[in-house]
Amino acid sequence: MPRKISFPKIPLLLIRKTFFITIILSFTFSLGYIYGYKGFRTSFKKFPEVTITRQVPPEKQTLDFSLFWRVWDTLHAQYFDKDKVIPSELIYGAIKGMVAAIGDPYTAFLPPSENKIVQEDLQGNFEGVGIQIGFKGNQLAVISPLPSSPAERVDIKAGDFIIGIRDELKALDRGTVGITLPEAVQAIRGPANTKVTFILLRQGNDQPFEVQVTREKINIPSIVLGYINTNKYIAHLKILKFSGETINEWGETVIALLKNSELKGVVIDVRNNPGGILDDAVELASDFLNVGDVVVIEEDGSDQRSETRVEKLGRLKNLKLVVLINQGSASASEILAGTLRDNKNVKLVGETSFGKGTIQEAQQINGDSGLHITTARWLTPKGLWVNDGGLKPDIEIEDNEETEQDEQLDKAIELLNSEL
Repeated sequence: MPRKISFPKIPLLLIRKTFFITIILSFTFSLGYIYGYKGFRTSFKKFPEVTITRQVPPEKQTLDFSLFWRVWDTLHAQYFDKDKVIPSELIYGAIKGMVAAIGDPYTAFLPPSENKIVQEDLQGNFEGVGIQIGFKGNQLAVISPLPSSPAERVDIKAGDFIIGIRDELKALDRGTVGITLPEAVQAIRGPANTKVTFILLRQGNDQPFEVQVTREKINIPSIVLGYINTNKYIAHLKILKFSGETINEWGETVIALLKNSELKGVVIDVRNNPGGILDDAVELASDFLNVGDVVVIEEDGSDQRSETRVEKLGRLKNLKLVVLINQGSASASEILAGTLRDNKNVKLVGETSFGKGTIQEAQQINGDSGLHITTARWLTPKGLWVNDGGLKPDIEIEDNEETEQDEQLDKAIELLNSEL
């Protein structure tokens, strides 16, 4: 059974003398090494109360937490505003710092408030500005604005670097150097009808500029199905994201496509699709492939490879395809595009994709907290790692935003018609 220790109202130096010797080794090993396992729990009332359970001891580890405890004691003893010295927040901050020390912006610890926001995002319903964000190198960037979102209406574009975020109601005014993805999401997200200001830097511009956006309730579908002409022989399949509702929407979409006896080809449009759940991308890709085809290759830290192969009959495998990509196509959407090109020689049309080639596993930690940890990198079936520069289109063409014409879509239709 874990030992329960109550902190009496006595000076911190005396506290350490009387009981720190008995608990410090257990606590330091637990904090630094096994937080990812069940059993570490902190609860704080007026005076700290700590419950410690050590399930997995560290092997061949020598840890010295004397500096940690010296800073802890100094903050409690000397910081002028005692209300700000909240033990639970100090613990969360220490764990976030430990994870951030790895230097991977996609690996992060999420306290309960931040973890809740991420879960809402995966479900696809939230209040915010409607942008998906990621990192170009270590710089926060816009992967894509969502269609018809507040961000799109104020002309925020895929590829814009976010160098600052300001929100008067949150008393927030910060740069983004060193920011984690959950911290950025928490800063940007907020109640509908409130405002947030971005300081952006756009490729081709020498000077940063500001854009203010009013937040709204965002509810974007994963998939939008349309047809190019009245005969319905070419479908325009927009896949906007891979999130919690994608698989259900995909099942309905496949049924609609199979019912169309005139259908001969599909333009799969993953422009500005920031990715999401990898398994969803595998499921969608499998419907266009043969049993046994490799969808994605994963490599862990020891360079051990594993292949994910198609395990079902592809319901749409006989259709002619063209895939549209741009710099807002990332992660799971790059997996879909890459595997269709590698397996079926499907042409990619548009612009070079974002280039996110790592896989994150989301773990629930102690109930309400979360740990997003990069567990592997992924490669296309022919071994391309998109972090090295994204997917290059077979036919590169820009979309002229000054006209209403969609030049990329027009080119995809022209290419598909030539193959039918």
